[in-house]
Amino acid sequence: MHYILHKPYGYLSQFTRGQQKRSKKLLGELFDFAEGTMAIGRLDEASEGLLLLTTNGKISDDIRSKSVDKEYYVQVDGVITPNAISKLINGVNIGNNSNKYTTLPAKVKLISNPNFVERIPRVRDNHRSSSWISVIITEGKFRQIRKMTASVGFPTLRLVRVRIGDIHIDDFIPGNIIEVDELLYDKSKKTTKN
Repeated sequence: MHYILHKPYGYLSQFTRGQQKRSKKLLGELFDFAEGTMAIGRLDEASEGLLLLTTNGKISDDIRSKSVDKEYYVQVDGVITPNAISKLINGVNIGNNSNKYTTLPAKVKLISNPNFVERIPRVRDNHRSSSWISVIITEGKFRQIRKMTASVGFPTLRLVRVRIGDIHIDDFIPGNIIEVDELLYDKSKKTTKN
């Protein structure tokens, strides 16, 4: 079983509570997923967008590999500079003092406001400026995009994953889920498609 989901803000990318507080929202509250369904990669609670789910661990491993692009639209605090974009493209140091990591080169460009459905809660109500960038990476460290933009002085305000390989979020609205027969992965093309 395979699913394509637009994960809403405020949900954890998991199905069981574990050590999580009861107030946390889980993916299983959105749909009656098949037993054994797992998220292919994760989006943190404050992140939104495309999330693929499957009951097939092999497909999960293939799609999470570095051979598949993941694209994010990121709203950052302030008007991002060409210098900051250049640093993101070339790789930046993220992590804490004892565990530093230099990100792989990324594709980053300034984009116009993508006009997503307004997030609830709203990003902010003040009049400070912000800007949007597209960030394409092949890796997926914990909160990587947020750490990357913060490291160049432009903290992330909103993060929406819009593409994994050839699968796009398109006009899905938060909470939309479709069940698909397969998530094909063609290693010769190094992309995914549905």
